[in-house]
Amino acid sequence: MSDVYRLYGAELSPYSVKVRSYLRYKGLPHRWIVRGAATQGEFQAYAKLPLIPLLVTPENEAMQDSTPLIEELERRHPEPALQPGDAPRAFLSALIEEYADEWGNKAMFHYRWSFEADRLSAAWRIAGSILGPDAAQSDLQQAAAGIVQRMVPRLALVGSHAGTKDLIESSFRRQLEIAEAHLASRPFLFGKRPALADLGFAAQLYELSTDPTPQALMQHFPGVLAYVARMNAPRAEGGFEGWETLSPTLTPLLREEVARYYLLWAHANAIAVKNDSRSFEIDLGGRRYSQAPQKYHVKSLAVIRAKAAAALAAAPGLADVLKDAGCYDLLTVPPG
Repeated sequence: MSDVYRLYGAELSPYSVKVRSYLRYKGLPHRWIVRGAATQGEFQAYAKLPLIPLLVTPENEAMQDSTPLIEELERRHPEPALQPGDAPRAFLSALIEEYADEWGNKAMFHYRWSFEADRLSAAWRIAGSILGPDAAQSDLQQAAAGIVQRMVPRLALVGSHAGTKDLIESSFRRQLEIAEAHLASRPFLFGKRPALADLGFAAQLYELSTDPTPQALMQHFPGVLAYVARMNAPRAEGGFEGWETLSPTLTPLLREEVARYYLLWAHANAIAVKNDSRSFEIDLGGRRYSQAPQKYHVKSLAVIRAKAAAALAAAPGLADVLKDAGCYDLLTVPPG
């Protein structure tokens, strides 16, 4: 038994960074353990799936899957509070976190593995973290080449290809524009302390800020970059804001990105899985989007829809907020 949490992850894994930010915010004693050749044996001793992050509690309990993991830790360590105390804002925070995890990740994966400079940068960094600081240059080069060969074909699996390139990149730029305006008058998405939304949102942006092509674009959004740096080790600077002051600049993220892209895509994906389709197409923001369906996201959509139902039952006024943002039907009407 250990007296600290052990977080097995990688700097280039947004979900690992997400959990690390949570542990830092909560002040929970922990060790950041890079998953690599030197730690693979202990990782396998606890992991049920070959995925990071893996969190091992002081009681040797293993946890994987970043969102349920954080939610369980929040039940055990409720202070300082991660979510606003009322159902509407708490749900909206969860919805933005879901959007970041499932749609925001597409931009991260697209930029990292579509452009030569970005994939070489990422592959060499991943190779270095796996093989360790004493690895020979020839071994690093061989490992990096293997990583590129393995990852580039996966672009199609997340919907990144020549036909969706402009759509993904325009969505990312819009996200930056909205976030820059919203963060101009507050340090975090829901006010002066981080929420669940920030953990997911900032983690994807953190990864993008380390890759050459999106990093160059993000230089035009200094408020977003400052926010990403703040979320590396977030601290409460005050309380959560009320929706009346958040709405003017946060509703555009819900309307233009969460509803217009993520929820429409998630519905189309769920229908494709239900119909056992090999691929699906949908109009998103005036452009055609196509990819093979992803079964995991059906479960993810079901979870956020269940959270919506619970929040709407507790606070009927949330319906007006969701309708204003174009999210209501997509969260309450079953796909198909």
